[in-house]
Amino acid sequence: MTIESLLPLILFALVSTITPGGATTLATASGAHFGFRRSIPVMAGCAVGLGSIACAAAAGLGSLLMALPALQVVMKALGSLYLVWLAVRIGRSGPPRIAGSVVKPTSFAAGVWMLWYNPKGWAMTVGAAASFAALASSPAVLAVLLGSTFCLVAAFSLAVWCALGRLLGRLLKAAWQWRVLNISLACLLVMSIIPMWRG
Repeated sequence: MTIESLLPLILFALVSTITPGGATTLATASGAHFGFRRSIPVMAGCAVGLGSIACAAAAGLGSLLMALPALQVVMKALGSLYLVWLAVRIGRSGPPRIAGSVVKPTSFAAGVWMLWYNPKGWAMTVGAAASFAALASSPAVLAVLLGSTFCLVAAFSLAVWCALGRLLGRLLKAAWQWRVLNISLACLLVMSIIPMWRG
């Protein structure tokens, strides 16, 4: 297997993970409020979550999930509620570390959960498994290949968004600027629910 044969998969994963969505919005908000280092757990959780979904999709679990529309609806509903809850948390927060309040960044487990509930993530990785099956000699090899590729590329993409959030955090000085940022990020997070319910 050469880098030339892997390049289409890497590009597919990069385009899929770096475009704005729920995970990138969360990484940006976390970077702005907590800095890069304290945002590593949630970024790692999202990356591992996507990598594990890709691994499971290549192993066949994703196809089973896509065949159960009722389960997809339940996942969409739970995931939407979770994203709305996160958006409210972000929208109501003020500047970081004010009034001695201690606010914790989103956890690793929450990052994993955010990816696992999303049927769009499953559909994307099932599509990747079908499109790039020829790269591997068996489903197990394909699972490892897709899982590791999506995990690493997602980690890179989320790090870019988190660094952008950290930059915003350094530029914002006034409380009203933080309010605008927080409400904007909350709205983007809620808007990321819409594509999940299409189709």
